[in-house]
Amino acid sequence: MEKFQILSKTDLCPRVKEYVVYAPMVARHAKAGQFVILRTDENGERVPFTICDYSRENCTVSIMVQEVGATTMRLASMKVGECLKDFVGPLGNPTDLSQFDSILLVGGGIGSAVIYPQAKQLKAENKNFEIILGARNKDLFFYLDEFKSLAPTHIVTDDGSIGTKGLVTDKINELIGEGKRFDVIFAVGPLPMMKFVAKLATNLGIKSIVSMNSLMVDGTGMCGCCRVTVDGKVKYACIDGPEFDGSLVDYDEAITRSSTYREIEQTHVCNIRG
Repeated sequence: MEKFQILSKTDLCPRVKEYVVYAPMVARHAKAGQFVILRTDENGERVPFTICDYSRENCTVSIMVQEVGATTMRLASMKVGECLKDFVGPLGNPTDLSQFDSILLVGGGIGSAVIYPQAKQLKAENKNFEIILGARNKDLFFYLDEFKSLAPTHIVTDDGSIGTKGLVTDKINELIGEGKRFDVIFAVGPLPMMKFVAKLATNLGIKSIVSMNSLMVDGTGMCGCCRVTVDGKVKYACIDGPEFDGSLVDYDEAITRSSTYREIEQTHVCNIRG
């Protein structure tokens, strides 16, 4: 088997695919919360993806990819059996929830893939935890059966097509109103979602942790591209994170920075489509 070979490619929902990649060294050291940086080919750009699962026995790492730009479109065109040029990792600091006894995992959209390894880890540690998954509609969910097998799982959709109609923050308030108590809320998803989850957690007197999937180039703290302001100080998602205290992140700055290369990216997409 060749290094960085794509062993499987599965459509999970519109424009979202799961890739299982043969990467023995990455799989050997991977932990929940870490990420990889890959290149599809010699001329490809370096793009980060969170590790959503791994198997040390099978020497594989799974990533979830949403087709939104030039590189993800090139990746979508690759076939099972083809090999990626680079697959570097694991990078970033692993999740550490060991100090907490009762945990609420919140995943929004494709962010649900990020909290899956945390859920598996918490289950293995016999931790007390629950899960909230949110998306626009029923067609944007994946791993539902897997999540439900690990812990009580609450589904929320904008349109009410599955689960409860509303926002993940509505469900958090509902659970607290039912008398549930959590030591920490761990949230991953779109920046606005994490912003309001963290704000709600602060109002409820609960610690929050968020995972910042910032723009990134080298993944080693050299380029400064993934910088994020935390508690008034510049941090780098690749080496200081990707997880930070949710109450201290400057989300508005992060949202502005996330759109920095949108126009250039759109040009690349148009070139690919011809």
